[in-house]
Amino acid sequence: MATFRRYYNNRQTYIFITFVTYNRREILIPNINLFRESLKYAMSKFSFSIFAIVVMKEHCHLIINIEKSKEIPQIIKSIKYYFSANVPDKYICSNLSESAIKRNEKGIWQRRYYDHIIRDENDLFRHVDYIHFNSMKHYNIAPKDWKYSSFKLFVENNLYEENWCNFNNKYKIDELDYE
Repeated sequence: MATFRRYYNNRQTYIFITFVTYNRREILIPNINLFRESLKYAMSKFSFSIFAIVVMKEHCHLIINIEKSKEIPQIIKSIKYYFSANVPDKYICSNLSESAIKRNEKGIWQRRYYDHIIRDENDLFRHVDYIHFNSMKHYNIAPKDWKYSSFKLFVENNLYEENWCNFNNKYKIDELDYE
């Protein structure tokens, strides 16, 4: 099994995170309120804030602002745990592997996740653009029309124009793949 080396620091940091459902099952939007509760649950246990987010049918991208980056695995675990513990039974997978059964998994989430420490302001803006462009990338839905993202908050704070969409691929956003 591959081993991953994670970089941790003890200063205020922005972290880009992606996590995906098991077999990319489209279960997040039908359970969006539960997913929001899962985020609130994690925020009640750990000290972090959500800077930007998009929830898609089978995956989520978010940028969190956190002081203790060593807590990232526990934060992801708590989000996944709360969601899995409270999801309706019809979303629990019945054809799990023996190893998944031994781990008490329900076939809701992929085991791993992706994280990236934001290095500078330019990196932050590229990742925020990527998050808000995701509905266009996957479903050809303009960011202003996708209600499961932080895009409208960014518009309210004058960080985007309402009709923004990176049609010109200004930052080579189409080539980025953070999933």
